[in-house]
Amino acid sequence: MPPEKITSLQNPRLKELVKLRDRRARDEAGTFLIEGYREITRALEKGVALRELYFAPDWFLGENEPAVMARAEAAGAKLFELSKDAFAKAAYRDRPDGLLAVAPQWRRTLGELAASPSPLLLVVEAIEKPGNLGTILRSADAAGCDAVIVCDQVTDIFNPNVVRASTGVLFSVPCIVAENDGVLAWLRQRGIRIAATTPSATDLYTGADLRGPLAIVMGSEQYGLSDFWLKNADQALRIPMAGHADSLNVAMAATIALFEAVRQRTI
Repeated sequence: MPPEKITSLQNPRLKELVKLRDRRARDEAGTFLIEGYREITRALEKGVALRELYFAPDWFLGENEPAVMARAEAAGAKLFELSKDAFAKAAYRDRPDGLLAVAPQWRRTLGELAASPSPLLLVVEAIEKPGNLGTILRSADAAGCDAVIVCDQVTDIFNPNVVRASTGVLFSVPCIVAENDGVLAWLRQRGIRIAATTPSATDLYTGADLRGPLAIVMGSEQYGLSDFWLKNADQALRIPMAGHADSLNVAMAATIALFEAVRQRTI
């Protein structure tokens, strides 16, 4: 039986799909959007159980989309074909590629985290911009982080632009949302050192020992790290700034610090 085709912009299912751009609607439904060939492919590779897959051949960029559709359908997703205009209404990208999925949200806890004997963790506090959080996840994946721990959550990890900016590695990097107190207790119980990054620190990040069990902590774009982490960190580190700017974008700073840790761990 061919997939149902939706052409009307007033279709109730299409309206529900558009609502999932909003955090409240996502949380109430317990689902989120995954748009794009690469992102959906990575979700399927990691066993994410897609509930629905919407496709619009008029927007396809290549010839590989039918294989992804077949794979999603075989895994249990219900397929719907959209007209070009209907897909444009549902898509959140300026240049869609004709694939949009709905998947269930998940909740991981610190107790479920299977960290390596000498883990490298990234803790981020009150990140405001979805693009930054997605880029942080992408960098954490590239650096081989054991997990990204999101504290004092402002942007939810299922924001469509988090998924997009992460290029789908949201599905491969363990990402845990937790409160500051619980994260600190968990790190202390496991003997994981805490390195807080702040422009006011005396020590440079390149002079610190970033080997061994370590959590690098990054603060919000506007305010930086809270006093909670600055007071409880084992060491405060800074990235030197030679120009007029007093700090880097948080995603850039996270990338720099993570790869210094990677460098030290591989020499």
